[in-house]
Amino acid sequence: MSETEIKTKSNDDALELVAFCVGDQEYCVNIMSVREIRGWTKETSLPLTPPFVRGVINLRGSVVPVVDLASRLGLEQTEPSARHVIIIMQIGEQAVGLVVDAVSDILTILKEKIQPTPDVSSEAAKGFVEGVLAMEERMINLLDLSTVLPTDTIEGIAA
Repeated sequence: MSETEIKTKSNDDALELVAFCVGDQEYCVNIMSVREIRGWTKETSLPLTPPFVRGVINLRGSVVPVVDLASRLGLEQTEPSARHVIIIMQIGEQAVGLVVDAVSDILTILKEKIQPTPDVSSEAAKGFVEGVLAMEERMINLLDLSTVLPTDTIEGIAA
């Protein structure tokens, strides 16, 4: 579908998404949840947090939890370097940072192009992935942030 075709549809039919890489996989989230994208910043670790929580950073005077998205998705834990980025997301009332390898794209897609998560996925994976986008030679998983980052876990870390 061309960009012209997308623009002729109602805004209610289209979604803007931020696509990013974690390992050799591509994921995306609704752009409306993204506050900013920033370079890697060393976090301060906190005791007794879930293994996928790297710690917290100071974001202009606010304490923001930082989550290793690879670890949270059951992949190998990230060893961040200068090439990694932190996507600051707004989840409910809480800001949270996601460590990813790189931001790859800003996409505008029609909601009807989102395909359901295949039945071969585990229930846990289905909970994290809201749908799949098949675009040219790319497969992009649309994440459901409410399940990937439950607000009770995140609020407890930032409190």
